Amino acid sequence: MTDYERIAAAIAYARTHFKAQPDLDEMARQAHWSPFHFQRKFQEWAGVSPKKFLQYLSLDHAKTLLRQQLSVADTAYETGLSGPGRLHDLFVNLEAMTPGEYRQGGAELPIDYSFGDSPFGRYLVATTSKGICKLIFPETDEAAVAELRQEWPQATLTAQQTAIHEQVDRFFNGNFSPTERFTMHLKGTPFQLKVWAALLQIPEGQLTTYSQLARVAGHERAVRAVGTAVGDNPISYLIPCHRVIRQTGELGQYRWGATRKVALVGWEAARVHPNALVATPGLFD
Repeated sequence: MTDYERIAAAIAYARTHFKAQPDLDEMARQAHWSPFHFQRKFQEWAGVSPKKFLQYLSLDHAKTLLRQQLSVADTAYETGLSGPGRLHDLFVNLEAMTPGEYRQGGAELPIDYSFGDSPFGRYLVATTSKGICKLIFPETDEAAVAELRQEWPQATLTAQQTAIHEQVDRFFNGNFSPTERFTMHLKGTPFQLKVWAALLQIPEGQLTTYSQLARVAGHERAVRAVGTAVGDNPISYLIPCHRVIRQTGELGQYRWGATRKVALVGWEAARVHPNALVATPGLFD
C-alpha cells in the first residue's frame, strides 16, 4: 500500500470507530506502522495529529457548523472576499468549448495527457492548447485513458507531459507560485458551466450545501440538477466539488470515493486553520 492508501484507510477507520476513541497504538496497528512512524506520517498527510483528528470527529457538530458556516459563506459570496487559502486566488479561468467543438466531440483537437502523484493518490491530467480539460483520480491508468477517449471520441490523444502538467504537479506538491494561473478548457452545457463556476467561489477550508450552491449558480429551484452537474465535474480538486455536502451536514458521496472526500475536506480544514478546534471553518468546526 502507498502512504496515501494507508492514511486514507486510517481516516476511514477513525470515522467508523471514533466513538471508541482508539489510541495511537491501535490506529498504528491498522496502518501497519509503528506508533512513532504512524504519528509522523499522519501529521504529514492529514495536517493534524491522529489525536486531534479524533477530536474533530468526536465533536460531531456538522449540523451546527452548517448553520454557522452558511452565514460566513453567504458573506463571502455577497462581498467577494478573498483569503489566503481560497482556490479562486489561484486565478482559475474557465473557457468553454465552442459550439462546434462541443458538437463534434473534439474532432481534430489535440489533447495531451499524463499521470502524476498527489497527496490524494494518482491522477490523470489532460490538456488542450487552451488549458486543462480533465483531471481525475482513476482506479487504474487504463480506465482513465478509456474515460478520456469516451469523453473526447474524435480528439487526437497523446501521452506526453506539457508545461501545464508540470504546473499541476507543482500545485499538488506545494510548489505553486501565487502568481501562476490555471486555465481550464471545459466541455459542458451553459448550466453545467454556471455550476462549476459557482464551485470556484467556495473558499478552501469551508463547505456549502447543494441548495446554497444552486442559489449562487442562479438556479435556486434546480437543486437536483445542480447535484448532477456537481457529479459531472471533469476537473477534480481544482474545481472543488468535494466542498459540497448535504443539507443534513452529512458529507455525501463523491465521484472519486467518499474516503478521499473526507481526506480532502479534513486536509484543507487543517491546513487553513492548523491550530484551531472551535474556530476552524469547515466540516470539523
